[in-house]
Amino acid sequence: MLEEIRISQLGVIESSTLELGPGLTVITGETGAGKTMVVTALGLLLGARADSGAVRTGARTARVEGVVDASDLGAFAAAVDAAGGEVEDGRVVLARNLSAEGRSRAFVGGASVPVAKLADVTQVLVAVHGQSDQHRLLQQRAQREALDRFGGGPLAALLETYSDLFQRLRATERELDEVVATARERAREADVLRFGLGEIEAVDPVSGEDLALAAEESRLGFADTLRTAAESARESLSSDDPTADDALSTTSAARTRLEAVREHDAEAGELADRLAEVTYLLSDVAADVASYASRLETDPQRLAAVSERRAALTALTRKYGETIDDVLAWAQVSAARLLDLDGTDERIAALRAEQETLESELTVAAEALSAARVEAAERLSRQVTEELGLLAMPDAVFDISVARSGFTASGVDEIEFLLAANVGSGPRPLHKGASGGELSRVMLAVEVALAGTSPVPTFVFDEVDAGVGGAAAVEVGRRLAQLARTAQVLVVTHLPQVAAYADRHVLVVKSDDGSVTSSGLRVLDDESRERELSRMLAGLADSDTALAHARELLQVAQAARAQ
Repeated sequence: MLEEIRISQLGVIESSTLELGPGLTVITGETGAGKTMVVTALGLLLGARADSGAVRTGARTARVEGVVDASDLGAFAAAVDAAGGEVEDGRVVLARNLSAEGRSRAFVGGASVPVAKLADVTQVLVAVHGQSDQHRLLQQRAQREALDRFGGGPLAALLETYSDLFQRLRATERELDEVVATARERAREADVLRFGLGEIEAVDPVSGEDLALAAEESRLGFADTLRTAAESARESLSSDDPTADDALSTTSAARTRLEAVREHDAEAGELADRLAEVTYLLSDVAADVASYASRLETDPQRLAAVSERRAALTALTRKYGETIDDVLAWAQVSAARLLDLDGTDERIAALRAEQETLESELTVAAEALSAARVEAAERLSRQVTEELGLLAMPDAVFDISVARSGFTASGVDEIEFLLAANVGSGPRPLHKGASGGELSRVMLAVEVALAGTSPVPTFVFDEVDAGVGGAAAVEVGRRLAQLARTAQVLVVTHLPQVAAYADRHVLVVKSDDGSVTSSGLRVLDDESRERELSRMLAGLADSDTALAHARELLQVAQAARAQ
């Protein structure tokens, strides 16, 4: 529930605070005093589009703040928390700044948020009804949503079941269309993959084989050169000629000389030991080189076989990967893809079977949803018709048409609100069969009927009583008071018959110093309220006749509210 709205530098309002409470609050004032600025301010708090022209002349920034009691609004409190705001002592402060240059900033619970986020957070708080909302009520979508809301939890569950089936069916149909449309392309892709896998299977490569064969081919191709180099190296290390100065004989001679003087110096002995190790190492290396040279034989047949195998592997790497490992990876992925492509016919059959099942289930769900809507339409029609009788339209009949159409995301029903305003006239769509005043009363009657099912705690009516007068105006006030028993109701009105039913009467006071016009908000006491109703009735605040009429209106309203 809204507890307070603070307005600064907005339109003709320089600075004012509107304290709100439960029940019915009416806002009145002379024409041009700025009554609609209150609704404009509330709209800004709810994330409405900002108009820099609404900033008061001479001011740089307009600001609107609202205090919301969130103690009983769990969904709202959760949305505030998700937006990064804070709920302090069960209350949330909303704010909107609007600069004269057109920049706008929004705040939720102390956190700066985008204006769109402000609208998301506050959508569960307030339902605003004005002349534009009457036009919204003429739309079949809004009428269907109102009927579904009236149907309550059971209808909502049926709609959820239907919507889920509808989305699943549409997803299945899209996939089926895609698979069927691409069947030819999938077949071509399968042939390409099958050919490639066949080529790889025929060669049957082994991981790392290309690298190993490249090394072997190089070794076989240069066998003579390698063998000559190895034999020369072996001769340098350990020659067959006993007179040759090879590495092993030279090292042995050096060791012998140091061994001869070992007893004279320990360091000479250590060097002799190290030369002994070198001698053993040279002997081992010489043996290994000799063994390597003996294995290097020219083998033209093996070289040809290796070259041929490498050519086959190269043919694969040109098509399927940089290396044989890449080729094997491609084969693994392609084999899995081929399994999927080869199952196209089976997939089409499975999707068609699923489509038939979902269509059958959707038809059943649509029938159940339609039946629930028909039942809810009958109940809502009766209640709205009764409300219209109380709103000085005793001969009016409100009806809701539930007609079948094609399957849509919201069902197979076309919902349309119909009104027979007078005896003998047939029911007609609201936009054809209702005047402005009648449409205002129809909307109010619908809201009263929906009040018990609406999750919104606050209703705002901006001069929805336009075109209404006399006894009908009294009944409008009575029904607004009834709606205020279960919700917070804020009404901007020019009718004293409506204002008389208020729990709290706020006057927009206009002042003019000759150069600047400004307005403020003032809660009226009983005496001031009589004077304001007198002004609204006769245009004369101090007329004895008008004052008497005002007191009578207040007495009638007080008695009606006490019932």
